[in-house]
Amino acid sequence: MNIYQATTNDLDQVAVLFDKYRQFYEEAPNYDGCRNYLQQRMQNNESIIFVAQNEAGAIVGFTQLYPTFCSVALRPIFQLYDLFVDPTARKQGVGRALMTRAKDYAKANGASRLQLETGVDNAKAQALYEALGWERETHYYTYTLEF
Repeated sequence: MNIYQATTNDLDQVAVLFDKYRQFYEEAPNYDGCRNYLQQRMQNNESIIFVAQNEAGAIVGFTQLYPTFCSVALRPIFQLYDLFVDPTARKQGVGRALMTRAKDYAKANGASRLQLETGVDNAKAQALYEALGWERETHYYTYTLEF
């Protein structure tokens, strides 16, 4: 398995996985919208996407990080917003490898932390995060104002 930062050459394959990821969260299929969204993020340097490529050359997983800042720590942080592994590649360490690459990238870029959110019913993802040393936040509430 090869983990590397995606480029626009990977866009078509990543968009397929991104569309599946969104469908997991009950969004309607929208390959063109997914591809356009990812292309904009890449062109504007607004996110970092790491992909997992199997031995056959297929991209079987990805994670997307959004850079932001922590004014309290006076340092950058990264929001690990998306993580998805194709069902055919699960239980092979792909998610773990992507998470490790994200951590290494954040540390190398001076971040004080990585942070993520997941569904309260996503027990499989929670088990992975906790196995990798992530801690569930208990000191803060997250609020959302949707438009």
